[in-house]
Amino acid sequence: MMYPFMTLNDDTEITHSEMLPDGTVKVYIETPDEKDGFHHATCFLPNYKWENIYGYTNEEIEKFKEIIESTAHLIIEFSQEGGFDNASNF
Repeated sequence: MMYPFMTLNDDTEITHSEMLPDGTVKVYIETPDEKDGFHHATCFLPNYKWENIYGYTNEEIEKFKEIIESTAHLIIEFSQEGGFDNASNF
């Protein structure tokens, strides 16, 4: 299951999985693009292992790395509590 985490001003969606059996959390980033359909990338926490990067520039990936690194503690917490909505009791 993937949980919504953040939507950026350019409609980029950042979602995350529940904590996987090996203790990792999948973070998926997706941005709509008129030409390509979607640009996307995957990062696995807590190791910050990036893979399946498609359509993003190095500068965009660096921006996403900053966002993920600064919020990783929240993503990991939410992954254990059923996403933001459950963690915040909404």
